[in-house]
Amino acid sequence: MKVLLIDDDKLVCSSLKIILSADPDIEVVGMGHSGTEAITLYKSLRPDLLLMDIRMEQMSGLEAGEIILSQYEDARILYLTTFLDDDYIIKALNIGAKGYMLKQNYESIIPAIKAVHMGHNVYGNEIITKLPNLMGRSDNTNSFESLGISEREYEIIKKIADGLSNKEISEELFLSEGTIRNNISNILDKLNLRDRTQIAVYYYKNL
Repeated sequence: MKVLLIDDDKLVCSSLKIILSADPDIEVVGMGHSGTEAITLYKSLRPDLLLMDIRMEQMSGLEAGEIILSQYEDARILYLTTFLDDDYIIKALNIGAKGYMLKQNYESIIPAIKAVHMGHNVYGNEIITKLPNLMGRSDNTNSFESLGISEREYEIIKKIADGLSNKEISEELFLSEGTIRNNISNILDKLNLRDRTQIAVYYYKNL
């Protein structure tokens, strides 16, 4: 897996390269220190994944990411930042980034990179818990029926968005865990999603 690193702190970039290069499945193919460099290097290197900071001189990671995604729809961008900023999170979601992680969760960086490479969206627990307030959505059911989602499936989606496990959902809805798993599988198929995190993100963006 080819990874491009972009961070305005050269020490952070070097440290990340050391951490990632220790994994045999990851090859760091380039490093840059600004949004403009991110665009240039992405075009020339076409990495499998772009791991990028947000606050940088010349051009932010969000601005660079929006430009890259407008040109390469299949681009996988994972943001790695120290800022749990509401506006940043919303922007990352809206432009189609595949993930948003905090730098202090360094032990989760490699698993997150591999998850994104496999096609999953990855948002740290800190981000998921902020989504209800960020998206400003009420628990309405005006749009779910048009998606072919049943009332039961909608309730399960809400429970997933609230962070409940399958066991907890089964207890609250008085259904078996097998039934919950089957419903989640149907939800993923109907909404063309890959995992529970995407269900939660989809709920707060669309439902």
